[in-house]
Amino acid sequence: MRRLLFWGIFISLTISAFAQGNITGQWNGLLPVNGMHLRIVFHVAKVDSGYSGTMDSPDQGAKGLAVSSITYEKAVLKIILASADIHYEGTLTADDKLAGVFKQRDVSLPLTLTREKSIEEPIARMQDPKEPYPYSSQDVSFVNGSDSAILAGTLTLPDGSGPFPAVVLISGSGPQDRNEEIMNHRPFLVLADYLTRNGIAVLRYDDRGTAKSTGDFSKATTLDLADDAEAAVSYLLTRQEINKKKIGLVGHSEGGIIAPMVAARNKQVRFIVLMAGTGMRGKELLLLQQKLIGKANGVPEELLKKSQIKNQQVFDILLNTNDDDQLIAFLKKTVVETPAAEKPLGVKDEDLVQQQLTLLTSPWFKYFLKYDPAPVLVKVKCPVFVLGGSKDLQVPPRENISILKSSLEKGGNKNVTIREFPGLNHLFQECQTGSPKEYQAIEQTLSPQVLREISAWILKQTK
Repeated sequence: MRRLLFWGIFISLTISAFAQGNITGQWNGLLPVNGMHLRIVFHVAKVDSGYSGTMDSPDQGAKGLAVSSITYEKAVLKIILASADIHYEGTLTADDKLAGVFKQRDVSLPLTLTREKSIEEPIARMQDPKEPYPYSSQDVSFVNGSDSAILAGTLTLPDGSGPFPAVVLISGSGPQDRNEEIMNHRPFLVLADYLTRNGIAVLRYDDRGTAKSTGDFSKATTLDLADDAEAAVSYLLTRQEINKKKIGLVGHSEGGIIAPMVAARNKQVRFIVLMAGTGMRGKELLLLQQKLIGKANGVPEELLKKSQIKNQQVFDILLNTNDDDQLIAFLKKTVVETPAAEKPLGVKDEDLVQQQLTLLTSPWFKYFLKYDPAPVLVKVKCPVFVLGGSKDLQVPPRENISILKSSLEKGGNKNVTIREFPGLNHLFQECQTGSPKEYQAIEQTLSPQVLREISAWILKQTK
């Protein structure tokens, strides 16, 4: 699942503006993104020349992002974060709320801000490890030689002299940091901690162009990200603490597509773990995902069917033509014909069209839509552990696990372990419905059973 992330540079600032009314203080809101809500917090302060401020995105670990300018005129507040290409414009209402639109690059989303601080209260993440750790944790970096992207990460090494078995963690879709942080959860931090405490070295890294890594994520495809993962393997081979014959990959979601890509072409990869990895072609997966999440969120059946037809038509245009003009014309027609009640509140039609066009024509989306994992899975000969959650609505296990199993067996792989965990969602949390809306509210980051079984399986393969 793709999701918005916010980038920022921490700098001091002073903003010039003409004050009109008391707009200072803390403003809190929930930004709707892909069926979930990201907490957004603006801090506005009065200074001699106008206003100064910062922005927080608590669910993504971003705090104190520097605001470039703030103006407040005729009850309209405008906030700009130039470093992240973020613009917010809201109108102060009679009940002391700001009703407006949040824009980042070409994406526009409705965002209402209030002064209620309860919206910012963090949910406890009891599984997050606390320092000091009973193992070594090192900041490292390595280079993808194919395009010179420098990838920054963390290598955790068990206590002792080694050499240790090791894994590279590969994140899901979207630009993600080394902890795969989402909704204030840090799954890869929790997983790396557990594995390292059990004698397995772990390398996790920021995606290219994200956090401390260089490169341009917006131009990257899944294949480019596979090159990054392979560069991580090459880095581990240079470390004397690592057993060079016991290196594996753990991929989550899209990482579960990338891991087989690397394993099929690099014999230094001795095993792979696929957490909610997909066996389906991208087009089919996206249509199924939309249907299941829509149902879980209570979208009427008639509206779901209409959306499926429209998406099918859009995908066909992308798969069968290279005509962006045809795609734009179709999107404009679709938006115009969509009833106002079914559109995001406060977003203009032209912004809706541009938002969809930006995603659909990105290199990543075009590649993902066409990609079929099966031919690569046939070539994977190393041991494979396939995990799925029974309530996963993003990579549904019933359809995907069977394809993964049959593809691996078709290639003659005799060491394939399959586990479907009852009651777990796409993040491998114990949940109620599996809807992405639940992710943030669930205290648990990763099921303890999943942690135990991944660790035990890796240790068995690396005896």
